[in-house]
Amino acid sequence: MKSVLKQLENQLIVSCQALEDEPLHSSMIMGRMAVAALQGGAKGIRANSVADIKEIKTKVNLPVIGIIKQDYPDSPIYITPTLKEVEALLKADTDMIAMDATNRSRPNAEKLADIVRYVKENRPDVALMADISTVEEAIQAERAGFDCVSTTLVGYTKATEGDSIFANDFAILKKIVAAVSIPVVAEGKIDTPTKAALALENGAHFVVVGSAITRPQLITEKFAEAIQP
Repeated sequence: MKSVLKQLENQLIVSCQALEDEPLHSSMIMGRMAVAALQGGAKGIRANSVADIKEIKTKVNLPVIGIIKQDYPDSPIYITPTLKEVEALLKADTDMIAMDATNRSRPNAEKLADIVRYVKENRPDVALMADISTVEEAIQAERAGFDCVSTTLVGYTKATEGDSIFANDFAILKKIVAAVSIPVVAEGKIDTPTKAALALENGAHFVVVGSAITRPQLITEKFAEAIQP
């Protein structure tokens, strides 16, 4: 097991992200958000874009799980979709790279196995996280050489639309944990401390929480909706 995975075991990782159309979009702000996460007890950060990762690394001494969200016209995959994004994350000295590892076709007809092989041959010190949506994808990711799998995309693909890791007492999380020997990360719609704790109790190696901590517009929306007549 890679040392960064041992370091993050049973810990909270906070996703500090804000896209271009969001009010907190700024590398400076994400750097300060990472500081706030550190002060609150986070043991790692998940971040989007080279600029944000570099800024965050100047502000906190925590492992960073890096991604680059990039849209391509010929594929629905947008979380670190091609080798181009992976190379950029490697140059940014990201501790772990996360990428979409679903069964969907990648941009430019690139193959997931080729991308994984490239990292293993050129930067074996960098851990790889597979963002998956099904048990089958988790199994395939382990075979491809990923160091861990994450439930990030459960409920966000056609195969899992409407699903979540909390459905039926964490059924899909338990199935993934039983199906692979690499660590399984719980991520996606973890919006309460109780859910985070339960995810660990049900086999998650660590948990990643994003919107419930770092997207104030969505947090405010929940409060506003709750008090409407």
